[in-house]
Formats: sequence, structure tokens, C-alpha cells
Amino acid sequence: MNGIAIRPATGDELGAVAELRWDWVLENGGLPAVTREEFTKSFASWARENAVTHRCVVMVRDDEIIGMAWLAVVQRVPTPHSPARASGDLQSVYIVPEERGNGLGSLLIDAVLRLAHDRGLERVTVHSSVRAIPAYSRRGFVTSPRLLQADLADPT
Repeated sequence: MNGIAIRPATGDELGAVAELRWDWVLENGGLPAVTREEFTKSFASWARENAVTHRCVVMVRDDEIIGMAWLAVVQRVPTPHSPARASGDLQSVYIVPEERGNGLGSLLIDAVLRLAHDRGLERVTVHSSVRAIPAYSRRGFVTSPRLLQADLADPT
């Protein structure tokens, strides 16, 4: 793990982060609806506009971004016991293919969990690929019979 740093992404790095997101979509069989250049520009703009609720951490080796992970923060309805509540969702964890299998994904997950803990979040959820479930399980994620979801992507 020599030469590896994990830190918040800077505004100047959002283009490189967009490139990772583009690669992730292609690896998973996605077909882009826009050009790579259009996506990079719109992604960087989106990241700047949503910086309060979506925090990106990057993994850097020798000034090259080789991984990313996002923490999406959602404010929760206050209770009499806790007037300021929030939870998080771990999103878009990605390591470039040539760096996989060395525990780097776990380092990114840990970094996001520390960020969530430092922000006082109640919980962090993740929507995982089947392949990544063991990595999340090793980091303390468990299934919950009370956390349900409705998939709205296909309304049929």
C-alpha cells in the first residue's frame, strides 16, 4: 500500500473522478447516452452543485487517481431525542481494474465510514454488486429485515 493516499477529492480532480465513473459504467455493460467529454463536463458540474450532500474521497497513488467512493448524506426527520439526524449511503466505490484484489477497496470503504462517523451519521447503507458483498460484510455491513426498498427504475 506504499504511496497510497485517501483524501477528499478537490475541484480540480472532478474530471478524473468522472473518468472513473465512465469506466465503471462501461465495465458493467452500460451504454453511454452522451460523449465522454459531455459526461465529464456535466459530472464535474453536478459534483460541484451537490458538494454539500455528496462527498467524494479519492485514492491516489503517485499523483494518479486510482479509486473513488462517495458518501451521500440525507437529513432525517428530527425526533424529540435527536433534533439533528442524518444517515448516509455509500455510493460508486470503484478501483481501477489493475489495482483490484489488494484490499484497496476496503481502505476506501473505511475512509467513507470514518467520514460518516465524524459527521455523526446514524447509519450508512450501500447497494452492492454481488461480487462486492464480501468486502462490505468484512467492513461491518449487515443485512437488515427492516431496511426495504422499492426499485422504481422499471415501473412495470
